[in-house]
Amino acid sequence: MLQPKRTKYRKVMRGRRKGMATSGNSVGFGEFGLKAMATDWITARQIEAARVAVTRRLRRGGQVWVRLFPDKSVSKKPAEVRMGGGKAAVDHWVAVVKPGRVMFEVAGVPAADAIAALNLAGHKLPIPTKTVSRNRMTAEAAGS
Repeated sequence: MLQPKRTKYRKVMRGRRKGMATSGNSVGFGEFGLKAMATDWITARQIEAARVAVTRRLRRGGQVWVRLFPDKSVSKKPAEVRMGGGKAAVDHWVAVVKPGRVMFEVAGVPAADAIAALNLAGHKLPIPTKTVSRNRMTAEAAGS
């Protein structure tokens, strides 16, 4: 699973999750993308499950890009432990996703296969998603 290589002397706070995605909000590599429609933390396990679903649906054809990385650590104390004693150990890693963020991209396969694979990946994620294409996004940008 994905996680940062170097995390020494780094304690991450919860942070705020308001607003729209300002970076990574357009299809940059592939022809079709899976766009987030809500804000949430996506765990490394969920990213991997979605990636596996896409590659299996495409029968390892085409190319898949994972456009998010879980670089935020989430710590958790054991059950029935008293307050204090410092910050807990890292439990898992998450990526902060805001509405408009393109999380996965696919290229090199027919449109119907790409859309079906990305919809399958969307079922593995805890937020509502939408499938977008590169021409559709360029057409939207030109129209506005």
